Amino acid sequence: MSELNKIALKILSNGKGILAADESNGTMTKRLEAVNVESTPKNRLAFRETLFSSESMKDCIGGVILYDETINQISSLGKSIPELISASGAVPGIKVDTGAKNLANSPEEKITEGLDGLRERLKKYYELGARFTKWRGVYSISNNYPSKLAIHSNAHALARYAALVQECGMVPIVEPEVLMDGDHSADECLEKTSEVIKNCFEELILNKTDLSGIILKPNMILAGSNSKNKISNEEVSDKTLECLKNSVPTEVPGIAFLSGGQSEIEATENLNLINMNNSTNFIMTYSYGRALQQSALKFWSKDTTKITETQHVFNHRARMCTLAAQGKWSSDLENK
Repeated sequence: MSELNKIALKILSNGKGILAADESNGTMTKRLEAVNVESTPKNRLAFRETLFSSESMKDCIGGVILYDETINQISSLGKSIPELISASGAVPGIKVDTGAKNLANSPEEKITEGLDGLRERLKKYYELGARFTKWRGVYSISNNYPSKLAIHSNAHALARYAALVQECGMVPIVEPEVLMDGDHSADECLEKTSEVIKNCFEELILNKTDLSGIILKPNMILAGSNSKNKISNEEVSDKTLECLKNSVPTEVPGIAFLSGGQSEIEATENLNLINMNNSTNFIMTYSYGRALQQSALKFWSKDTTKITETQHVFNHRARMCTLAAQGKWSSDLENK
């Protein structure tokens, strides 16, 4: 077992998942302003530290993805944020891409940037305590998209990123996200997501990455948010498992789904059914942002001094997701 594989399994095993707290300052400002909280470095840290010091970090959260601002901050206890996370037994991680920009010669589509200077940034993040990283490629579905250009360009960038990360002794999360936006069917999502993931692994293999030392972070297979033909949770589970069985090499230790615009309950219920029906050897867990944080953020925003009560809200959500990662969630437990 390689050192990278050990880190990946520590993050994913025993029903644990990943807290995606890597919102950029721009995104976090939108989230805070939506609940009438001023977005300052102090307030951004206060909310995140509330989550990072909660009880469920020990039992439910295997890893936390941070943003550059956060990994450099000091908690109210005087510990660095990576030290605070490590103290709970979770692994600190870091988002290293610099965002999606318009793709040259296909400006309706996006290419993720951030490869320039990445090797040097990775060394710095390793010294700060990070042991895994994240890079997101983003694809849209329409009559003409995703184009072969977008599929290949983003797969190539994800693979080059992953190779550099492993060179630095960290586990790369490879996140090819096919967006829910649009009126496409679930079958179109299945077809395009399968093509995207297969291309990513072709490039990862070409770049000689250790597939046992990566984590895949894909979307579930869903109909577009504006589609008239929604599918049942059972169909989401069946189509998602079909996609992954046919697209992901068996060496990959685990898959941590993004929530991608699903509500907290939808993301939990779909993950639960995926695990109840999972006949693969892949660990199937969660890497959620909004679907872990939204209820806690709404509660906290009403009175930011209510730390323990906010943690209680977060703990419940994290426990529900961890039950779902083991196929043990139910609506009865949800509403207890």
